[in-house]
Amino acid sequence: MATFVDILRNEFPQLDAELLQYVTDILDSGRADFESETDLFEAVGELLQDVSRDTKDDDDIRDICQRIYRAMHLENHQLPAQDQVLLQAPIQLSKISDSYEVDEKIQNVMLLKKDQSSTVDVKRLEKAEAKLKSKQEKRSERDLQKSTGNVVMEEASASQAASKKENRIESSGKNKSYDIRIENFDVSFGERVLLTGAELHLATGRRYGLVGRNGLGKTTLLKMLAGRSLRVPSHISILHVEQEVAGDETPALQSVLECDTLRERLLQEEKELNTKISAGRGDGSESLRLSEIYSKLEEIEADKAPARASVILAGLGFKHSMQQQMTKEFSGGWRMRLALARALFARPDLLLLDEPTNMLDVRAILWLECYLQTWPSTILVVSHDRNFLNAVATDIVHLHSQRLEAYRGNFESFLKTKEERLKNQQREYEAQQQYREHIQVFIDRFRYNANRASQVQSKLKLLEKLPELKPVEKDTEVILRFPDGFEKFSPPILQLDEIGFWYSSDQPVFKNLSVSADLDSRICVVGENGAGKSTMLKLLMGELSPVQGIRNAHRNLKIGYFSQHHVDQLDLNISAVELLAKRFSGKTEEEYRHQLGSYGISGELAVRPVASLSGGQKSRVAFAQMTMPCPNFYILDEPTNHLDMETIEALGRALNKFKGGVILVSHDERFIRLVCQELWVCENGGVTRIEGGFDEYRNILQEQFRREGFL
Repeated sequence: MATFVDILRNEFPQLDAELLQYVTDILDSGRADFESETDLFEAVGELLQDVSRDTKDDDDIRDICQRIYRAMHLENHQLPAQDQVLLQAPIQLSKISDSYEVDEKIQNVMLLKKDQSSTVDVKRLEKAEAKLKSKQEKRSERDLQKSTGNVVMEEASASQAASKKENRIESSGKNKSYDIRIENFDVSFGERVLLTGAELHLATGRRYGLVGRNGLGKTTLLKMLAGRSLRVPSHISILHVEQEVAGDETPALQSVLECDTLRERLLQEEKELNTKISAGRGDGSESLRLSEIYSKLEEIEADKAPARASVILAGLGFKHSMQQQMTKEFSGGWRMRLALARALFARPDLLLLDEPTNMLDVRAILWLECYLQTWPSTILVVSHDRNFLNAVATDIVHLHSQRLEAYRGNFESFLKTKEERLKNQQREYEAQQQYREHIQVFIDRFRYNANRASQVQSKLKLLEKLPELKPVEKDTEVILRFPDGFEKFSPPILQLDEIGFWYSSDQPVFKNLSVSADLDSRICVVGENGAGKSTMLKLLMGELSPVQGIRNAHRNLKIGYFSQHHVDQLDLNISAVELLAKRFSGKTEEEYRHQLGSYGISGELAVRPVASLSGGQKSRVAFAQMTMPCPNFYILDEPTNHLDMETIEALGRALNKFKGGVILVSHDERFIRLVCQELWVCENGGVTRIEGGFDEYRNILQEQFRREGFL
C-alpha cells in the first residue's frame, strides 16, 4: 500500500528533499486536523499547484489530495493504539504545533523563501503555514470548550442593499412615513443562511403574524429589526418584548408608568419647579414654565395614564394588590407579563412580539386578543396560536425556503390562499412541462431534417426563452409518535382523595381536592396563573406530598412528565445524542439518533450543542427524552410552548393515538379542542369540571370581562 509520502514523490518528482520534507511535516503534524479531503487541499493544494506549474490542473491536484487523505486515513488505523491516542489528543497537537514552528527541517525550508531562484511561490508557502496554524488553533479552542463545558454561541447577522435615494431621504430627515419597506436583505445565523434576497413590507396600522417552521429564523428576524441591523427609518420607534423586567423596589404600576418618558420628565420638572418656588429660590420664570408643563401634560392626557396602565395590568392578570407589589417580588413569568404591559402602555410605532401567549393563561389571552384589535400602530407577532392569529392578525408573513411571502387576512385566510397558490403553481408547472415535451418531440423528430432546420432552430430558441418554473415544494409532514405502554391494568389508576396542600398555612392552595384519572383519560387543566395548576400536577406525580388526604397510584403506573420549564431539565452544553446517552446508558448511538429522529432532531441537529437549538427544537429534545422509557401515562405542563403549528397538530394526533392516560395544562384553544375530552378549571382552592367543555369556559370568561368592564 502506497503511503502519502510515496504519492507525493510519484506525483511531484520535481520536489527537492527540503521542500518534500516541508510538505510532509505539514501533512504529518496536521493529521488530526484534516476532517476531509477539502481540509487537506486547503492546507497544501495551492503549494502543490505552484510546484507542478502547467503539468496539473486544479482537478488533478484535488484528486491527488483525495488519495493522500485516504492513505493517511488508512495509516492512522494501522498505527499502534498508543500512537493513535498521541495523534488525536488535543494537548499533543498543541505540542506538535509549538515544536513545528522551531523544527530545524522547517528552518531549512524557510531558507528557500529567501532564495529568489526557488520554484515555489513564497506567499503560498506562508499561506499553507497560516492555514494549518489557524486550523490547529480552532481545534484547540474547540477541545478547550469541551473540557470546560462552555459553549460559544453563533451570532446572527444581517445585510441589506440600499439605494442612494433611500440613504439621501433618510439622512435629510424628510421621511415622515411610518410604513416600513426593507428590500433585498439577507439574514444568517453563524454559517446558516436563514433569509436571502428577502423583502418585508409593513404598512402602518396593520397587524402582521409571522409564521413558519421551528428553526427557520422567525425570532432572529425580530432581533435584527429590534437592533436595527435591518434599516428601519430612524423616526420609527421599536419595542421588542423579549426579556423580563429586572426586579427592583419599583411597584409594578409605577414600572409601567415609567415607560412614558415624556410624562415622567414633565412631572419631574414640575416637582423641581414647585420645590424651587416653595423655597423662595425662583427668579419669576418658573410660573411661565409651569404653565407650559401643565398645558403639555393636559395635551398628552397625563392624568389618565395611571388608569390606563392599571387596566392593562388587570387584563394581564395583575390584581389590584399585585399592582402595588415591588417588581423584585414577582417570578420570571410575571415579570415577562410586566414587560408586555410596559410595551402595550408605551405604544411604540412598531411592536415586536415573540410568542406572547406563552406566558399567559387563557383568560389573559382572550383579553390580549381584544386589546390588540384596537392597536393604532404596526405589530409584527410570532405566534403558534392559530386562534390568537385569527383574532389579531390582519396579514400573515410566511417564512419558508429562505424567503418571506405576504398574505392578506388572518391565519385561516392565509391557509386557503396558500393552498390555492400552490395548486395554481403546480398547474402552471405541469402545463409548461407538457408544452416543453410537445416542443421537444418536434425537435427530436425533425432534428436531422434539412427542410425543417429553420423550424427546429426556432423551437430551440422558444425552449430557451421559456421561464423556468419549479414544482411545488411540499413541506415534510411532521410525525410524532408516543410509544404505548406494554401493560394494561384496571382502575383506579391515579387519584387525589380529599387533598389539602399549602406552602404556608395562611395561604392554602387546595382544600378537599378530589380528582381521578385512568388510562383512557384526556384531561385538560385550565385556570389563571397562580391558581395551582402546576402544583396539582406535582401532587398527581407524587413530587409533592399532600398535607392532608391521600394520593393513590397504581403500582405499575409509569408517568412521563413534560415541565413548563423543560429547558431547565436539559444540559445545554452537550448534544442531544450525548444527553440521551447520559440519561439512558447502554444503547448504541444509532438507537439514540433514531429516538431523536422520531421527534424531528436528525442529522446535524442531533450532534449540535442543545444551547444552539431553537426553542421548538429544545422542546422536541425534551419529548424524545420523556418518551424513551415508554411511559403509560403522560402529565404535560404547557407542552405547546415554542412549537410551530405543524408540530402542535402532530402532537395532538400522537396523543390521540397513544394508548394510555393524559393530563395536560394548556392555554392553546385549538390544541385543547383537538385532544381533550374533559376540562378541569383550577380556581378558589379546588377543581371544577366544566361540562360544556372549552366553549362553556370561554363564555364564562367573556361574561366576567363584561362585568369587569374589559369588553
